[in-house]
Amino acid sequence: MIPVRRPAAPQATLQLLDRRTVTVRTTGATTAAARAEWRRAATPKARIRELLRGMAHGAERCMYCLDNYGTDIDHFQPIAVAPLRAFDWPNHLLACSRCNSNFKRDEYPCDAAGNCLLVDPSAEDPADHLLLLPSSGHYDALTPKGAATIRVFGLNRPDLVQGRRTAFVMTCAILRDWHAHGSAETAEALRQSPHADVLRSLERLDPGVAAQLLGGPAAEALARWRGAYAV
Repeated sequence: MIPVRRPAAPQATLQLLDRRTVTVRTTGATTAAARAEWRRAATPKARIRELLRGMAHGAERCMYCLDNYGTDIDHFQPIAVAPLRAFDWPNHLLACSRCNSNFKRDEYPCDAAGNCLLVDPSAEDPADHLLLLPSSGHYDALTPKGAATIRVFGLNRPDLVQGRRTAFVMTCAILRDWHAHGSAETAEALRQSPHADVLRSLERLDPGVAAQLLGGPAAEALARWRGAYAV
């Protein structure tokens, strides 16, 4: 998981969403009312999806796993928990069907004070709560929020772990190639590739750790990459 930047929605879109929220409120503000309104909201959903596609990494990747194509508009705070947030723009993220329907579903764990225990990549840096071990492809939790996020989204499911391992090998190879030839196309391909969390985890490595993990040529390439692209 990596941060995504949420743009301000156009005023016309916000007004459209607000009208739908008013309808949900006047029809009872229940989960059933919100879901019914969401099902028939073709135009609002199209506007939301367009905005989310612009936010998403690469080829419209899921904002949670960064592996699969983002097919679903996910309500970060589920409709079952907060019906009146069904049309709230800050509550929408792009997700794949596995993360959204097979794993997260209506889960919204909170701590004793009522604070959400899921990382919202549009509102905070996931690296504050999650540590990706790039060579193993495995996420470790740094905080209770990180632990809940790993569990709810299934971030350590076997296919994702294997995908990140493969991405680690490919990323190191592409970094070496980019370092040797300086191709802008190669750099862009790396930045847009699946499992962007692998590249981001490498960018955050201490130089000494990077040298031990990657070896000389790849570590040199990473150091140059940091100077050119890392934020």
